[in-house]
Amino acid sequence: MFYRRKLILALLQAFDNQLEKLSLQKLLFLFTQQQGTPSYDFVPYKFGCYSFSANADLKAMVTQASLSEEENFLTKKDKADYISNLTDQDKKILVSIKELYGGLSGNDLMKITYLSHHYYAINSIKAKEVLSGQDYQKVLDAKPKNGNVVLYTIGYEGVSLETYLNRLIKNDIRVLVDVRNNPMSMKFGFSKSQLKNYCNSLNIKYEHIPEVGIQSELRQQLKVQSDYDVLFEKYRKINLAKTLVYQERILKLLIEEKRIALTCFEANICQCHRKHLAEAITQLPEWKYKLEHI
Repeated sequence: MFYRRKLILALLQAFDNQLEKLSLQKLLFLFTQQQGTPSYDFVPYKFGCYSFSANADLKAMVTQASLSEEENFLTKKDKADYISNLTDQDKKILVSIKELYGGLSGNDLMKITYLSHHYYAINSIKAKEVLSGQDYQKVLDAKPKNGNVVLYTIGYEGVSLETYLNRLIKNDIRVLVDVRNNPMSMKFGFSKSQLKNYCNSLNIKYEHIPEVGIQSELRQQLKVQSDYDVLFEKYRKINLAKTLVYQERILKLLIEEKRIALTCFEANICQCHRKHLAEAITQLPEWKYKLEHI
């Protein structure tokens, strides 16, 4: 079993084997904020800090019968002692979490996280209700806002879904343009339907334009940078030459929405076609904006 799942089971064990779903997300967030390398990352969701990855793990553990699920509660069914499986540091954090928050309701925990981490409340539908006017204003002030028109590019290699989504949010990106020819991924959250749903849940629009992508079979033998360079030379001469209408469509979308991001897999921009696509768009007659790789 993954260590991160053992951590969830240990957290439930410490809280008498049962927690409200809302409380579990908040306690897990408060726990991970004390870890050097967090077991889970979080995004600002409709009830504050939320981990899609943790939720996926919870569903998997319900399927495997380690947990049982009711409408609002999760119960640990596995009889194993998972607290003993934690690192010494995580055991200390767990004791602290139990002492500080053991008697609090989900709404209490929600308010605590809103007060201490304003950014994670920016999409909350409850923040205005549970916070004072002054504290709510701090949440509003934490919401990223930028009026500049910028075309971004972003890869998801090597980062969690939540880290990736936070990067979009913090750059105030309004539309994610998926430029993969084949938008399937073995990495959690990045196949087309998943990514679209997660973006939409955070008020980010999603569009897929496969025509400007590179077919998967053409990428199989790429080992060194020179291999990529040969591929991208062909991409510029052939694909970009015949997809002008889609490049113009992306530029039109940028003008309308102000801040959009082209996305593909590779973290290294020099090993991804999105670099060459973005540069081609900057050569269009109407271009007068900024390009940034994040």
